[in-house]
Amino acid sequence: MGGQVRVSAAALELPGGATVRFMRTLRLPETGTHPLPPGLGTFPLRRVADYPDRAPARWLARGGVLLPVYQREAMWLSFSAPVPVALQVGVGKVCAVSGRPWSDRLAQSPQNYVVLPRQPWLDGINSGSGTIRQFVAVPLGLGATVEGQVTGEEVWGGVQLQAFELRDEALERWRAAQAARAERTRGGWGHPAPPPAPMAAAAPGGAAYGAPAAAPSMGLGAGGRMRQEVYRDERPLSDWREEPSGRVFVHLATAPQWRAVTGEPAPASPVDRAAYNAAGLPWFDYYDADAEDLSPAEPLANVKPVGDWLGDDQQPWLPVQPGQVKPLGDDPGAVADGEW
Repeated sequence: MGGQVRVSAAALELPGGATVRFMRTLRLPETGTHPLPPGLGTFPLRRVADYPDRAPARWLARGGVLLPVYQREAMWLSFSAPVPVALQVGVGKVCAVSGRPWSDRLAQSPQNYVVLPRQPWLDGINSGSGTIRQFVAVPLGLGATVEGQVTGEEVWGGVQLQAFELRDEALERWRAAQAARAERTRGGWGHPAPPPAPMAAAAPGGAAYGAPAAAPSMGLGAGGRMRQEVYRDERPLSDWREEPSGRVFVHLATAPQWRAVTGEPAPASPVDRAAYNAAGLPWFDYYDADAEDLSPAEPLANVKPVGDWLGDDQQPWLPVQPGQVKPLGDDPGAVADGEW
């Protein structure tokens, strides 16, 4: 199953043609509801299996990929797919859509997946009513992660992805419908973003490697609230295959862990939000009146923002001006899987 997942540049390619990119972004204030923040380039990805002597044993057992993230840095997931794919997204093996425990089966009551390419992105956990709570990286062990608050323990951390493809008959019906609507207008998918900055090169002459990096220490907590729908699947559950066709575990490495494992310095942290706003750069709003948003996920309703655990970030908030918010339209190598 995991052998069908590939990493290409800074993207994960899953069965069915689904592509997932992990995007760096600005952390939102934890009060109020905000438009979509800008994308600041992609997080680099590396295969855990490429570092058998330096990756933590627990990472090697789970397989997958790693990416470097700074404590309390925010991210969003960018999706694309040429045909419909059901994608489950876990944060510490808690479903980011339903708030329920991770499952190897799709469910619709409550829905525990998003449908690509209908869902162009996911910026955080589903808080319902057209909003999400931003994905923010926090250390394990404090209880501040979504995993810790929902399950009462912090064991897994990271991000989990699992793809399900349409059954042959349902896929043929979709293709026929697409052919009949060849004139349909296509909008842009994804937060418009400046070109990603090139990743810093490894230290000249290579890095000095010591013992394997420490055990996984980063998970995702809930940050500020933003306007974003998590769309309800309009298909019957029987249209989807019962078994997942690919899955991958994404480990969140601290900057020191990233260097210890890969020998590369972690990319510099993005510019802070106050400087971004002061420059008048755009934020985004997304409108899609025809789609039905999912209800709030009950297990996620009482998840506290990371600021309640770690204190506010003390960064002054320069409000986004109306002219900065831009409306959007409606419209290499296999990754080894492991035990998780």
